[in-house]
Amino acid sequence: MNNSGYGGAHLMLAFIAGAVTGACAAILTTPQTGTEARHSLRGWAHDAQGTATRVPEAVRAAYGRASTAAKQAFTEALQKEAPSPTVTSIIEDPQRSDA
Repeated sequence: MNNSGYGGAHLMLAFIAGAVTGACAAILTTPQTGTEARHSLRGWAHDAQGTATRVPEAVRAAYGRASTAAKQAFTEALQKEAPSPTVTSIIEDPQRSDA
């Protein structure tokens, strides 16, 4: 178990911050005029905006697929371990004597 207090969101934020910092350093150290640098920044910002609008939907879709697969695997594992009584029968009739 990870007790560091940092999760996946912190890791993703650190990665993004590092990428932005690296991009800024590259722009500032590249020999180009101010106009060229601003043009490059606008292009990168536009690309990033397009990517940022697609990412939440992709994450939701991936989460939905993972959740469905996990539920299915859990149900199959329960059925293999204890075929009688089934989880569904216990939920439907909690007063069963064999539960």
